[in-house]
Amino acid sequence: MNVELAVWHESEPITKERAENVFQALRRGEPDAAVPHPGVAAFAERLPEAEQASPAHATVAVEPERADEVSGEAFALARACGLVCYDPQRGLVHNLAPLGVYSGMQMHTGDGMIVVDPDLRLVTDALTTMSPQNPFTALVVFGEHFIQTSPEMTGYELEYKDSVQDLMFRTHVPDLETVQDAFTEYATGGRAFLERHAWSRV
Repeated sequence: MNVELAVWHESEPITKERAENVFQALRRGEPDAAVPHPGVAAFAERLPEAEQASPAHATVAVEPERADEVSGEAFALARACGLVCYDPQRGLVHNLAPLGVYSGMQMHTGDGMIVVDPDLRLVTDALTTMSPQNPFTALVVFGEHFIQTSPEMTGYELEYKDSVQDLMFRTHVPDLETVQDAFTEYATGGRAFLERHAWSRV
């Protein structure tokens, strides 16, 4: 079964729930589900795996073994064309904004997703998808620092590394909201999470 993505234009960031509703409406062919946008044709022309399904949206279908590679290209191209990209398999939407403060920051997940410059809502939503099949989420600014987390029996392991000083720290936090707060702070240049928890050197 192929992995599917869909792209269309939104005038402002949307929730993953809204994205799912629009996606299903587009599949049903509802004419007002999304607004026609020139970025849709540009996206379909530039990504070989894409097909323009209407003036308002394009779809991407790819074999599972190529999904990670093509998805990364699709996420970046959608942004360049002014489009949101919805991943119905993961239930995640890639909005155009708001972004973190580090240009080129990457999000990596345990199920193979790599996103350059993820929007903040995507980061928060991606953390909710961790599972035995998706055992970690990390934000990385290569050569400088990273933050990563993994679920544990009674909460979450949280790690932070300052690559410049070669210092790595680890702590345990009880709930996902605490992890989401730390990831948002990290992405926006804050480090208050380092003060809120008791860390051990790794």
